[in-house]
Amino acid sequence: MSGSRSVYYRAAGGVVVDRWGHVLLLERDVVRDGRPVHEVRLPKGHVEPGESDEEAALREVCEESGYCDLLILADLGTARSEFDFEGRHIVRDEHYFLMQIQSPTWSDQRTDPTKEEALFRVTWVKDLATAQRMLSYESEREFARRAQSWLEKQPWGAGP
Repeated sequence: MSGSRSVYYRAAGGVVVDRWGHVLLLERDVVRDGRPVHEVRLPKGHVEPGESDEEAALREVCEESGYCDLLILADLGTARSEFDFEGRHIVRDEHYFLMQIQSPTWSDQRTDPTKEEALFRVTWVKDLATAQRMLSYESEREFARRAQSWLEKQPWGAGP
């Protein structure tokens, strides 16, 4: 978008699995360019000042999904996403981690119904291949592929 103001930020999030290899996804219905859109996403959000990417990823997964007892299994690296939104050019460096839920305890962290997180519905899918097919954005499908590749290289095989 020529002549638009650019906005840069870092985001961190998680590809979250349980001990059976099920994958946590977030679904929401939003309006994009004046039309309703159904999105399937991975949990992620802004890295706050003074926060490490790991801390931000754990916080964001907890806030957006309600699952907070998480263990980081692997660093899945970063990727840059660029897109135009509401008259601005957005440049976002995304850093994802493969996480495993340690306890099935769920706690709704979405205390403000006006915040974006309140739109998310948690969905569990059977595996990372299914997650890759369902995710709305290629950048997030890439991190699901990286998670699957990491898990396949582990001595226990494709599941955590």
